Amino acid sequence: GLLPLFRALDRLPKYSVLDQPMIKASRDEWLDLIMRSVGLEPTTLSHRIKLHYIARLAPLVEPNYNYIELGPRGTGKSYFFSEFSPYATLISGGQATKATLFYNNARRKVGLVGYWDTVAFDEVGGIKIRDPDTIQIMKDFMANGRFSRGVEVIADASLSFVGNIDLSVQQVVNSTEYDLFQPLPVELDLAVMDRFAAYIPGWEMPKNSSEFLTDRYGFITDYLAEAFHYQFSHTNRYEEVSKRIRLGQAIEGRDEKGIKKTVCAFLKILHPDGAPSDTEFEEYVAYAIECRRRVKEQMNKRKPDDEFARIGLSYLRSDDSEVVVYCPESKDALATQQPARRRLANRQGEVGHDSGASIPGDEHKGVGAPSSASSEVEAGTSSNPAGEGSTPIDPGVLEGPQPSERHFTILYDDTGHTYESIMGPYLRGARAVVIEEPYIRAPHQIHNFVRFCETLLKAGTIKQVTLITSYDDTAQLKDVAEKLEDLKQSLLELDVVLDVQLNPNLHDREIRIDNGWVVKIGRGLDIYQKPNSWFEVGANDLSLRKCLETKVDIFRA
Repeated sequence: GLLPLFRALDRLPKYSVLDQPMIKASRDEWLDLIMRSVGLEPTTLSHRIKLHYIARLAPLVEPNYNYIELGPRGTGKSYFFSEFSPYATLISGGQATKATLFYNNARRKVGLVGYWDTVAFDEVGGIKIRDPDTIQIMKDFMANGRFSRGVEVIADASLSFVGNIDLSVQQVVNSTEYDLFQPLPVELDLAVMDRFAAYIPGWEMPKNSSEFLTDRYGFITDYLAEAFHYQFSHTNRYEEVSKRIRLGQAIEGRDEKGIKKTVCAFLKILHPDGAPSDTEFEEYVAYAIECRRRVKEQMNKRKPDDEFARIGLSYLRSDDSEVVVYCPESKDALATQQPARRRLANRQGEVGHDSGASIPGDEHKGVGAPSSASSEVEAGTSSNPAGEGSTPIDPGVLEGPQPSERHFTILYDDTGHTYESIMGPYLRGARAVVIEEPYIRAPHQIHNFVRFCETLLKAGTIKQVTLITSYDDTAQLKDVAEKLEDLKQSLLELDVVLDVQLNPNLHDREIRIDNGWVVKIGRGLDIYQKPNSWFEVGANDLSLRKCLETKVDIFRA
């Protein structure tokens, strides 16, 4: 048929194109043209591999489209987000914070999702998301494209998660202990996984090689990226797909949405001017169902009940015959198609099955303890700082002479005292610290708390800081909260979680360390005199700063 070039480009003044340019091309010829435009020679690729590449482009044309691709290194998983489109950004490992991704309350600025068509997470297995709020906001955003952080934010950005999988896929699908989400950090739980519209099988993609590069013509990359951006912002094929698609009984709410959005993306890329044939449409539906089934199969292996057990996803052809779609890697894998249901261990004080009983209706009796993946998720949910259930101290960290209890007085005008000299030796091996300090209000008090946090960072093992403080009025609280939010985000980037709790009745001061030490300073952190001039000795180096008089008691709890 006649396929006009993306009409979006006719509206872009920086391109000079003919009025309503036309190309005579079949769907497959157009598909090959897209492949050459991204630098690949289609004659070296199978039709299925070409569809995988189109699926990689989906978040660039379909808003609020979330997908994951895991596979070997060197297959170009992140190329489209780092090199192809100026409307996509790539987060390569490191810390992902809610201020960076979603909204910075202190600066009142929307994060990356408000500025980019696609936000891609590279090396997703190494992404660190320590703040539970970030995950909750991510879930809300992935579900409906909006979230609230004091103000409601609506954005269209798609989220792409790409990374490596270092396990044999065939061994994984035939294993009762592992699944294809194994590389993901524990913070990306089942609720996040359920929001993936598709799981692209990256292990099927060829390694980057010159033999797959084309020397023939295609669209200029900038030209095609602009067309995709227009499709992302100005076209919607969801109603068209909804009227035409017919899905089977096993399809549930998120399955349907994910499948339809995948098909929408294929139509935008491969049929920008009109509708596909029945055969082509059914091919896209089958591919979309396969990618969604891959997500659901892995969740079904992880979940000890039947919440995700309806994995027999299907669609109806134009002749009314029903087709159940399978993932090729797991079609004959019993461990994936009929995963063993794990037993529920009895918790102390909880009414339920004992550790030797299986779940009612479990056909796989004799299956033992939860898999390593399940254990990791459970271990990652603990957030109790400096108390029962906190992370145990590594005995190796505590080797060497231990500090002893100290009780002394810092005299007025004394120098040589810093937070590090006072409590540094007592932080050895600690992972969590709770500080009760009612007066974190004035700028110098906030600066002191920042210095205290810097001291904790030097210990090298602290992962959780809990500040319990008080306030006098709401206006004061708002001002302090903005400053502490900046500190909180900077600590998150260093893999330390700051939790701020309010207690308006707080008066006493105390620092509790989860290795058993307690530090009581009469004046709390406010032990320094204000310099007569900010240009005198001691203005910056606190070891040279004159102190106020206060008592210090350090003892075992």
